[in-house]
Amino acid sequence: QVQLVESGGGLVQAGGSLRLSCAASGTIFSINAMGWYRQAPGKQRELVAAITNGGSTNYADSVKGRFTISRDTKNTVYLQMNSLKPEDTAVYYCNARTQFFVYWGQGTQVTVAS
Repeated sequence: QVQLVESGGGLVQAGGSLRLSCAASGTIFSINAMGWYRQAPGKQRELVAAITNGGSTNYADSVKGRFTISRDTKNTVYLQMNSLKPEDTAVYYCNARTQFFVYWGQGTQVTVAS
């Protein structure tokens, strides 16, 4: 089992920055990749960014050049969000993938005011 705890969400003005953190615990040795998803009201959950154990990254087109995913240890992943826009407003979820399972955090709200 893997447990994920997110932090760092909040309210920010358009153009501002936030940094989300996700700490994993449990059987972290089994994790192959971690990422961030978001879900806005009335919309489907979508991938924001992901990073593999080898450091390969993948970003949604809407955040390329503004968001950066990083992983400083085996069990912590960050999402640096710059130049935030009102359309970035959503609940952001941390995600961890193993060979057989997908785990989710509880989510953290990010609200960008115009």
